Amino acid sequence: MHWKKANDEFDSLPRAIRVFKTSDSLNGRPFKAFCVEVKLKDKQIDFTTQTGAGNSYTPTQYYNREHKPYIVVNGGYFSYQTNQNLNVIIREGKMVSYNIPALKSLFNDSFYYATRSAFGITKKRLADVAWLFTDSAKRWPYGFQTHPIIAKGSRPDPSFADLHTIEQWNWWKMHTAIGGGPVLVQEGAVFITNKEEQLYAFERNDQHPRTAIGYTHNHRLIILVIQGRNPGVAEGATLDETARILVELGCEEAINLDGGGSSCMLINGKETIQPADKEGERPVASVFMVIKKERRKKM
Repeated sequence: MHWKKANDEFDSLPRAIRVFKTSDSLNGRPFKAFCVEVKLKDKQIDFTTQTGAGNSYTPTQYYNREHKPYIVVNGGYFSYQTNQNLNVIIREGKMVSYNIPALKSLFNDSFYYATRSAFGITKKRLADVAWLFTDSAKRWPYGFQTHPIIAKGSRPDPSFADLHTIEQWNWWKMHTAIGGGPVLVQEGAVFITNKEEQLYAFERNDQHPRTAIGYTHNHRLIILVIQGRNPGVAEGATLDETARILVELGCEEAINLDGGGSSCMLINGKETIQPADKEGERPVASVFMVIKKERRKKM
């Protein structure tokens, strides 16, 4: 796949941010996508998240509310009825949203305890992907680095002990994080945990607009958005196709975020892909942003 530089299509950006686009076909289908590469270690920029705090807003509304970030991209999953975020979100070192702890079985009265994935950045600007169990009584999520934990039980509100695991875990101490899933890339290779995370368990090969986020071994943040549901122009991608593109872009680890009509990325307030909903940008309950680094005034 051939990517063209596209910084010139947007207003002035810092050198740490590079924009690319492609309209190459994907397995014989019409295809459009944008990719942003950001130097994680560049001190002129910063990374943050924002939620609608019980409401949902379009990415353009977030852009205007959040002092015009360089990049705004839609975040994780949420309830259309309540606007509740359904994934972990960490903002300035504080968990402001939690993973859904239990999913009701379709076949009996048991519950599935999913450890869904998230992308995070530490205070030292190191990126990571992990599968998480969150507890509102704990400051940090429980993080699993190599694979998700699979557990079931009868309790609708499980504790960590209900995972019944002896797998090694760590406190996932991120400064900024956005949850979604499933994981698409692990150790630089395609590694999709949709069934384990109970996300698109039977829709792995469906073609949709996609949003994904990851990082490279040389400390570059990668954000990928894929246009879709636009027959003859841009027909989207499967999870496997998205994962392979991320590997080609050099990702060491990456996760899928909310896609479909939610997929949208703004650069300096300008849309990249065309949103799939006929109304345009869909209001979402969370976003990930790349912003200008605030300089603290000396006292």
